[in-house]
Amino acid sequence: MNSWLQVDPSAGRFSWRGSAVIVVVIVCTVVLVARLVQLQVIEGPSLSAEASQQRTAVLADPAKRGAIVDDDGRELAYTMDARALSVHPKNLLPWMEERHELDPDDVAEPTERLEQIIREVPGMLGDGAQINPEDLRRKLTSDSTYEVLVRDVDPDKAEAVAKKFPEITAERQDVRQYPNGAVAANVIGKISRDNEGQFGLELSQDAKLQGIDGSRTVDIGGSGNVVPGSTRDEHPSVNGDTYHLTLDVDAQTYVQQATQQAKEKSGADSASVVVMDAKTGKIRAMATSDTINPQGDLDKQLDQGKEFGNRTVEAAYEPGSVAKVMTAAAAIQEGKTTPDEVLQVPGQIEMSGVTVKDAWEHGTVPYTTTGVFSKSSNVGTLMLADRVGQDSYDKYLKKFGIGQSLDLGLPGETSGYVPDLNQWSGGTFANLPIGQGMSMNLVQMTGIYQAMANSGVRVQPTLIDKVTTADGTDIPQPEPATTEVVSPQTARTVVDMFRGINQDDPTGVQQGTAPAAAIEGYQTSGKTGTAQQIDPDTGAYSNSAYWITYAGMAPADDPRYVVGIMLDNPERSTDGTGGQSAAPLFHDVMSWLLDHYNVPLSPEAAPRMTLEAQ
Repeated sequence: MNSWLQVDPSAGRFSWRGSAVIVVVIVCTVVLVARLVQLQVIEGPSLSAEASQQRTAVLADPAKRGAIVDDDGRELAYTMDARALSVHPKNLLPWMEERHELDPDDVAEPTERLEQIIREVPGMLGDGAQINPEDLRRKLTSDSTYEVLVRDVDPDKAEAVAKKFPEITAERQDVRQYPNGAVAANVIGKISRDNEGQFGLELSQDAKLQGIDGSRTVDIGGSGNVVPGSTRDEHPSVNGDTYHLTLDVDAQTYVQQATQQAKEKSGADSASVVVMDAKTGKIRAMATSDTINPQGDLDKQLDQGKEFGNRTVEAAYEPGSVAKVMTAAAAIQEGKTTPDEVLQVPGQIEMSGVTVKDAWEHGTVPYTTTGVFSKSSNVGTLMLADRVGQDSYDKYLKKFGIGQSLDLGLPGETSGYVPDLNQWSGGTFANLPIGQGMSMNLVQMTGIYQAMANSGVRVQPTLIDKVTTADGTDIPQPEPATTEVVSPQTARTVVDMFRGINQDDPTGVQQGTAPAAAIEGYQTSGKTGTAQQIDPDTGAYSNSAYWITYAGMAPADDPRYVVGIMLDNPERSTDGTGGQSAAPLFHDVMSWLLDHYNVPLSPEAAPRMTLEAQ
């Protein structure tokens, strides 16, 4: 028998205790081994993946937003590199304590370190930084996991702060700049703090301007910082496209200022002006009054009545007599009259069951066809329209693009309205030839005169000249559509006829409706317009509220530029004098354009035309 079993009774209880301990140890070992098998073999892969996800992060590499420039490459909108300084307040003090313990000589204890940041950072950023010590203290000591201390910081200053205080992170931040303030802001628009387009081209072309963000995968350490050398799966960003516009920032600046002054002098609710190249249809200026400055205090400006919109394409209105040029073009093209034909024009006319009068009382007057339009006689215009006929007149409306989309690339563009021929009622043809019963925006109205100035060929207006990718590749833009509205001979005849609108005569007999639009040394051609607005209370035409329009070209002998003007319910003329005329504004804008672009003087003055036979 083995000796280890031969024990005395007094020693037996210790032997059995030893055995129990051994059993417990064996059981614990088995349980531990089983747990290890469960963790490493059964649950190991899933736990490893979960741990990897906890320390892995995909960081975005934002693309740089493309610029918007004028026809000479001058920046209207661009993105400036900046930085946003941020912290993780919840982990800030523990991290400060850890750094102090590692380097007590160079890193102050947390409380003192915090005061040092609050005291020194504002001074390091300079006077332009939108930060003060109390805001800084509140953010640094908050319970949040992330706080932005200040935005729009110069990269060099931000780097200096992050280098001295590693607790603060300098994050990339793109800042959109509009260097010309309110100039062309109605066209360009603006973006939000999140780099999303809100108005204008910034909105309509947002996807291409934004570009494509890149990304990279990294590992994050316990302190919340990126583990060095862990970057992988990198996808570089693609910066946004650059938009080259047809606008001339010099012309836009002058025209916008003149438009604002005209609005204020005339007492109008608003004013808008479009400048178009007569040959190409390219828009050189597109101005509206009360345009907001995206760089300024937006709330304050909105309270002052400033606007983000672009009325030149968004607002539709009845053009009034300025649209009579289409009636003139149709009548000449169809051979229904000549410039010197004398028409016996009564004071009123019955047409399709509707009685139409001229704006002034008169008996039968021997107006020439040139005089009918130079005096802006509704009765004479309808006499000529009746010769043209409804079917033929409707054809010309379509050729001039009335009621058709412009597709300029801007948001909110209106196509205007003209009723289909099969929907014309008895009075429709008594309204359309004199510019009522249809609507259009200012660019469309200007385009009518561009067609006449371009030998009868309407060129689809353009605003976006070309688009360039970040690598310098030009994206082809479609050629603007062209339509031959009338023959070159007809266009020349009509342009010459409409020189009579600007003709002056001390007796008043041979004077047109807008001698104030004439420019010394240049032949000019154009047309005034007055259209009744709709009274919102009655739904009928108002006798007190009007749209006042003007469209014209110069030099009339070889047109270079076309200007269209719209005033919403002015009390006076655009120079502050009596009447309700946009002619003085045309004079000022066109005079500036001719001088700015060094357009030669007309070789000779326009001949005197007979408006009323004697």
